[in-house]
Amino acid sequence: MTVKKVDTVANLGDSSDAKVGETVFAIGNPLGMNFANSLTKGIISGMHRSVEVDTNDDNQPDWVTEVIQTDAAINPGNSGGALVNQKGQVIGINSMKIAQDKVEGIGFAIPMDDALPIMKQLESKGEVERPFIGISTASLNQVPPQYQDRIQLPKNIEGGMVIANVEQGSPAGEADLKQFDVITAIDGKKVTSVLELRQTLYKASVGDTVKLDVYRNGKKHTVSLKLAKQDQQNM
Repeated sequence: MTVKKVDTVANLGDSSDAKVGETVFAIGNPLGMNFANSLTKGIISGMHRSVEVDTNDDNQPDWVTEVIQTDAAINPGNSGGALVNQKGQVIGINSMKIAQDKVEGIGFAIPMDDALPIMKQLESKGEVERPFIGISTASLNQVPPQYQDRIQLPKNIEGGMVIANVEQGSPAGEADLKQFDVITAIDGKKVTSVLELRQTLYKASVGDTVKLDVYRNGKKHTVSLKLAKQDQQNM
């Protein structure tokens, strides 16, 4: 099978320049190849929308993605297509819509500014490298009652992530983090849920050094650790 080189590519735009009310076009194959290369028109309805995503079908959000909201029709089959501005620049990747009887014209696209770093990793490395620190965690309100007395925090601390397990040889293990330590911030940004922890962590890169605010036995410590490449499902 002969594969021809692509000689024409779309121009990528800067999604941070997009404005509410701007005309956009969604391109894709809704409902399959019978409607291939369909073009729908709309406007940008909102920027910086946060949408919870369940990636493993357990009916629990695993991720919060920031998206562009548009009323350009996005239907099953054309997610993954381009959201294009009037200059012909791709500013987003059509990803999802709200499909309810009472809802019309609420679709979402991943901003190009967020997608481009992932694309570059796939081109250069063939995979997306996710940094990890080597722990499993639970938020404070998820800790079983029988373990609550193992957690000591000042009264002014209302949220954080409790370490349930530390993987030996991981960055967390090398930094001497312990079970029942409570992480309250990464690089100064508060973390009170798994979603916040992942979002903050994944904005860094493998090899970066991050600082964790950690409470142990009621005392605050600042721990520095170097992020390693994630090769399994923990963080």
